[in-house]
Amino acid sequence: MTWLARDVRARYEGAIGLALEQAALALPAGDVPVGAVVISDDGEVLGSGFNQRELLGDPVAHAEVVALRAAAESQGNWRLDGTTLVVTLEPCVMCAGALLAARVDRVVFGAWDAKAGACGSVWDVVRDSQGLHRVEVISGIRAAECAQMLTDFFRNDVR
Repeated sequence: MTWLARDVRARYEGAIGLALEQAALALPAGDVPVGAVVISDDGEVLGSGFNQRELLGDPVAHAEVVALRAAAESQGNWRLDGTTLVVTLEPCVMCAGALLAARVDRVVFGAWDAKAGACGSVWDVVRDSQGLHRVEVISGIRAAECAQMLTDFFRNDVR
């Protein structure tokens, strides 16, 4: 790993920690523990969220969508140019589309989603050459912690 790679990883480790704190908030409602934060280029948290599908009975209340909505509200603008979405799990197709629609510059995530990921694993929606906007992808930040939270949830889930 080069010094640059270490520096990039270090820059986002704290933000992934914030996303992990958000993910834990999904557990009391029995929702999949995924958390997200939207940060500005200088590291200010503009919005945060956790999965709230069970809590709200809303199929689109994914952590990423909740965080993007909060950031847009705090900025008074749906265009989130110059921001980064930091999330514990690779975004799905819906959330990848939301990143594009919001004009987010980059997505940083912990664990890959080999079943439904849309930022490089199953699909690569955010970097599709046919799109009007592309999102930089930085993956694997605190991946083991992010994956472990999900593994623990599904191991103990009785549904």
